[in-house]
Amino acid sequence: MEEGTKVTLLGKWESPFGMRPRIALNIKHVNYAFIEENLDAKSELLLKSNPINKQIPVLIHGDKLVCESLIIVQYIDDVWTSGPSILPSDPYDRAVALFWAAYIDEKWVSSMKGISTAQGEEAKKAVVDQVVQGFVLLEEAFVKCSKGKSFFGGDQIGYVDIAFGCFLGWIRVAEKFNDIKLLDQAKTPQLVKWAERFCQHPAVNGVMPESEELAEFAKILTVKMRGANPPK
Repeated sequence: MEEGTKVTLLGKWESPFGMRPRIALNIKHVNYAFIEENLDAKSELLLKSNPINKQIPVLIHGDKLVCESLIIVQYIDDVWTSGPSILPSDPYDRAVALFWAAYIDEKWVSSMKGISTAQGEEAKKAVVDQVVQGFVLLEEAFVKCSKGKSFFGGDQIGYVDIAFGCFLGWIRVAEKFNDIKLLDQAKTPQLVKWAERFCQHPAVNGVMPESEELAEFAKILTVKMRGANPPK
């Protein structure tokens, strides 16, 4: 379906949300152009392509514009049917995958962000405990969804793998900056093994940023944010 139509993706190299459609396109073996956006000086193309939210990622498929990372992943799965399926075909399994992807974006991501904004050791510990509890829930979800196979999607990377896996680089940065362990072999052994497999997958390799590169970016971002919000 529309195999020859030009595909362009607007995103940022460090954004986990921008990584999602890139991995999906790689799984489907779709040739696409990736345009790096500067969100401090948004391009006319971005403003025109996503006039509502003015955010990345945006998939431009011919004259069709698709926004929001997980919606883009679903669109890619529906359009390029010749490649491996990303969402389960079984209605119940599909519903379960959609549930956990929604949990990641609506609950777990907020907890992760709270690590860097928590004030004081007690508050930070409470947030870290919440994040780790989220990992425990996702460990349980992995066991059920994978059915003993390598990924949430079974033998191949699926929807939940993409939704969650794109944060692995930032998880490592959070561990390093805060001297904590989030993905713990003792508490989430299956997720630790899954994370290694996910990052080594050909569709992910080259998309997932190196930890040191992300750490340097995070340092610059922290300085920038402190400058914009000086202590009172």
